[in-house]
Amino acid sequence: MNTHKRDPRLEIETLSDSLRTYQRAYYVDARPLVSDLEYDRLLDQLQTLEEEYPHLRFPDSPSQRVGSDLNSEFPDFVHTIPVLSLDKAYKSEEVSSWMAKTEAKVAQELSFVVEEKMDGVSIVLYYEKGLLVRAVTRGNGLVGNDVTANLKTIASIPLRIPEQEHVAVRGEVFLPKEEFLTLNKRMETPYANPRNLAAGTIRRIKSSEVAKVPLRIYVYEGFWQGEHTFSDHISILATLASYGFSLNPNIALFSKSREDSQKRLEKASLGGKALCYADLDAYVEEHTARRSALPYEIDGLVMKVNELSVREILGYTEHHPRWALAYKFESPQAQTVVENIEVQVGRTGRITPVARVAPVLVGGSTISNITLHNQDYIDMLELSIGDSVEISKRGDVIPAVERVIEKNEEGNKVWTLPKTCPSCSTALVVRGAHTFCPNPTCPDQVSSRLKFFVGKAQMDIDSFGPETITTLIDLGLLKDVSDIYTLDYERALSDAPGFGEKKISAIKAGVEKSKSQSFRRVLVSLGIGEIGKKAADLLVESGIISMDALLEIADRDDEETLTAIKQIGPKSARLLIDGLKDPSMRVRIERLRKAGLNFEEKKIDAPSLVQSFANQTWCVTGSFEHFNPRSLALEEIGRRGGRTTSSVTGKTTHLLAGSGSGSKLVQANKLGVKVVDEEAFLSLLEGEKPKKKSEDVQGEFSFQ
Repeated sequence: MNTHKRDPRLEIETLSDSLRTYQRAYYVDARPLVSDLEYDRLLDQLQTLEEEYPHLRFPDSPSQRVGSDLNSEFPDFVHTIPVLSLDKAYKSEEVSSWMAKTEAKVAQELSFVVEEKMDGVSIVLYYEKGLLVRAVTRGNGLVGNDVTANLKTIASIPLRIPEQEHVAVRGEVFLPKEEFLTLNKRMETPYANPRNLAAGTIRRIKSSEVAKVPLRIYVYEGFWQGEHTFSDHISILATLASYGFSLNPNIALFSKSREDSQKRLEKASLGGKALCYADLDAYVEEHTARRSALPYEIDGLVMKVNELSVREILGYTEHHPRWALAYKFESPQAQTVVENIEVQVGRTGRITPVARVAPVLVGGSTISNITLHNQDYIDMLELSIGDSVEISKRGDVIPAVERVIEKNEEGNKVWTLPKTCPSCSTALVVRGAHTFCPNPTCPDQVSSRLKFFVGKAQMDIDSFGPETITTLIDLGLLKDVSDIYTLDYERALSDAPGFGEKKISAIKAGVEKSKSQSFRRVLVSLGIGEIGKKAADLLVESGIISMDALLEIADRDDEETLTAIKQIGPKSARLLIDGLKDPSMRVRIERLRKAGLNFEEKKIDAPSLVQSFANQTWCVTGSFEHFNPRSLALEEIGRRGGRTTSSVTGKTTHLLAGSGSGSKLVQANKLGVKVVDEEAFLSLLEGEKPKKKSEDVQGEFSFQ
């Protein structure tokens, strides 16, 4: 008989210690110690125990990382440390001058720490007796908002530090560029840059929603209460790193000589570049040039006096410390004139205003079209046709109108969206922040829907490009995607210019071949709600393997079945159900079923390929000769048992890098990820090459 008495406290403590170790290894050290499956298994065990013994759920439990569905408030909190702005400089000679003047004020040789100025959200973390008790936004520098529950979901923030200390830690919460681009595709209203999305995320009322966003934090200052003295700033950074905090890896120390800087860094047990004063101009120039290749956004560099005793002598103004200076990059920007504002109608009927501006060079590319998002955005700018405006490339990528410099001389008022659809004259309707054309037979919607359906990432119909679609629409023969499978192409196109016998045969062959596309592809191609490739994979892998099963869920209005699938939220579930209930969608589905498309995922009896990529995680970046679009490469990896991811992390084992590879390649080299070029990849596929397509069709893309 087993008389061993269960000790739930010991079990919880053991599981918690293991999970904390694994969290730090993954999020801070970028060296995972266990698989995702094993980590999730242990976390599930911990949560089960904590539900059974709620009095043993401690404030620093790793289960805090998953957040709560309870609504949060963000009460004010008065900061107990100075949370000030920084004085600014815009030229490297201004920085050199500041450093020299600072030395002269204290009449002694100084060293200076230089850190990247993260373009994120400033946060102060307050620890009492080693336990995180409060996370507060910067606010106005005196009072911020308490966002503790949301910040606890960020895995790189320690919930407990190894010393029984009262410490305030300043840091910057940010969202890496690749994660931002992936998440922003899913947003009803896209964010302009990673900083805005990070700021919006930490103010969500449910911490469980914050936990789904891969926010990170780099810390850069620590303030200890009581007897805990440091001689310099780099010792503070080294101590914070030993506590489990993440530091920006690109730190430099400048002093009279490189040798002196190296000795100081070694004494503090801190990594970083050891440089001398003469290296400053080259260092600033290098960072200005390489900022676009970083995996995160920075908007400058921060220079700080390293010696803490000197900081006390220099003190503060009302607005900034005298011992620090921010060197700011100038954002790529220019001035131009809004020549016109046009309206685009998407495949879902969403109306998007687009500014046509006088072409201007910004950040190395010519800008002539700028999305204006919605009426609220235009009203905020008070924008009119003919206005002179300042434009930028936010994050060096997204063109944006920043402000009106001078109003037009024609007397044009603030531009407003039309009341009716420019394509079909149907009265427009407002849903949330956006405006829609509710007519599913609207010509522009039909055209966009068709282009999306035949696109390479969807049904991939060879030779069925925009020219073919436009011709058939103009002839009145193509009104919906189901018509693609019922048309007599010889009869329809025999007299159309540019459509010879060979071209028509290629179209017919492409249409016929598309009937063999998988159920997942068909589901994405229908353009329902937020169903993109990722969502379709989630549905099928959860056991929903047929259109009939999906239709039954929609008929039951069964959101719970969908939201039970990890990564599918209430909003996506509602959009999917509403889309499947739409009468025109039901007609389309039945016509496509009759045409012979796959509406059930077919089981593969046995893998025809050796699972050579099993236990590997691949990321794909750049452009390729044989894999256009890149999803073809992702499919090849999946067929051989590999996993794919949209960003390079510590879990990534391989990066398939094509021409034009950017920040992902930099990150891969930094993390020691194996980089594979296209030729080597083809060899790994045992010489199999996907068939190149004869016509490049660019469709619209949904939630990926």
